[in-house]
Order: sequence, then C-alpha cells, then structure tokens
Amino acid sequence: MALLRGGNKGIDIAGSKGQAIIATADGRVVYAGNALRGYGNLIIIKHNDDYLSAYAHNDTMLVREQQEVKAGQKIATMGSTGTSSTRLHFEIRYKGKSVNPLRYLPQR
Repeated sequence: MALLRGGNKGIDIAGSKGQAIIATADGRVVYAGNALRGYGNLIIIKHNDDYLSAYAHNDTMLVREQQEVKAGQKIATMGSTGTSSTRLHFEIRYKGKSVNPLRYLPQR
C-alpha cells in the first residue's frame, strides 16, 4: 500500500483490488452500506463515545451493522466503488469532526 494523499478529511491509500482492509481498533460497526455519495461501499466503526473510523471504496464488505469488531480484524477488501481507482479512503472523526488519521497511525 502507498499513501496517495493525506489531510484532515482523511487519507487515500493505494493498493490492490481484494487486499485486506482491517479495523484499526476495537468497536461496533454503525454503518455498512453505499448510500453516502462519493464513498462507495463504506464501513463506519464507533470505537467509543468520541471516536469513529471510516473505510471507503471497499470491494467486498465482510461485516454488518451492529457487529462488534476487534483491532486487526479483516472487515473488507479493497476496491474502487465510488472512485476511479483502487484505494482505501480512511478517516478518523473525533467528536464528529474529521482529524488527520496520520496522527493516530503507527509511523512507517
């Protein structure tokens, strides 16, 4: 995977179709669908009262709403739904506001 772009509205990570998308932390799936324009197949996980993470443009979604997930669990496969190329769009929201996810992810 390679970082395509980053910022306060999330980051785009390039990869291969079918590549595993994993949950960044424990939580409950509060949305798994494709009704939000521009996100394609989207999964949103609520980690606690303050934090949500969002995983967009998935090919296959492997979780459903209200399902509990663990950090490191495979939740989807990478795809290009809602966009022109295969990628993961990843966002973290703190108290409803987008924050730069690079501040929360391990450095490489």
